[in-house]
Amino acid sequence: MKKVLICGAGGFIGSHLVKRMKEEGHWVRGVDLKYPEFSATTADDFIIGDLRDQRFCRMIVDQPFDEVYQLAADMGGAGYIFTGANDANIMHNSAAINLNILDACYKRNIKKTFYSSSACVYPEHNQMDPSNPVCTESTAYPANPDSEYGWEKLFSERLYLSYQRNFGMAVCIARFHNIFGPEGTWTGGREKVPAAMCRKVAEAADGGEIEMWGDGNQTRSFLYIDECLDGVRRLMDSQFSGPVNIGSEEMVSINQLARMVMEIANKQLKIRHIPGPEGVRGRCSDNRLIAEKINWRPTKPLREGLEKTYKWIAEEVTKKAKN
Repeated sequence: MKKVLICGAGGFIGSHLVKRMKEEGHWVRGVDLKYPEFSATTADDFIIGDLRDQRFCRMIVDQPFDEVYQLAADMGGAGYIFTGANDANIMHNSAAINLNILDACYKRNIKKTFYSSSACVYPEHNQMDPSNPVCTESTAYPANPDSEYGWEKLFSERLYLSYQRNFGMAVCIARFHNIFGPEGTWTGGREKVPAAMCRKVAEAADGGEIEMWGDGNQTRSFLYIDECLDGVRRLMDSQFSGPVNIGSEEMVSINQLARMVMEIANKQLKIRHIPGPEGVRGRCSDNRLIAEKINWRPTKPLREGLEKTYKWIAEEVTKKAKN
């Protein structure tokens, strides 16, 4: 049994990771500003607090944990990241968290730390062709991320790798590509595309319409939460540091995503395209490096994860309507 610390354990990926680590039989401490929103935490110990506070970080890293997972960040979907209105908070809050946690881990002599980076680190100019985006790990430089969120992630990657070089800390870095699934944010402005699309379709009457930002021809790949955690755990059990992509190679347009959700819901809906933040024109995970280094690839089709996610969000929509 390992002793594990998970920062950001009240969030979507963090709360699922807590469950996974408990299923594996480990002792888990979760830390976040809030408890998980949609189900009770399964962590052995859960501490509410602000990871931007250096003293708080030193307090929660109070023992030699076998593994620390740093997933806490100020983040959200396109409506939060790409408007420009939240740039200062995104950069300051997330950078402060990483500076504090990493230094606390170094001073406690933590042996292995995981950092969740993002596909947003990749240069915007490599992702202008929706049919042929370039997201191999080596193309992150020369750097030109499409958002301040991506710039902060790239800075923090370098921070973790610097501690590894200078102080001998073992780190693992994964660049997540659009992770989705049940018990994720689905309303309020910080939800990501799959959740937003599921919500819009669930709320719409058959024969009605939904709104979509942009022309819908922009492409993405989306990875179901269980597959993401498989990749994370395999990476942490390996001797490979990364950075490495963890995502799906099944690329779809946002129009295709919407039609897939409509098919799952058995609804015929029109799409009304409106102006809004879109991000890059194309993005898809390139998994050649992670397959070579740790023999990991996703095994499930997008539709299978969407079916589970739509069912959960449709139930949440119904609950909200009744209240």
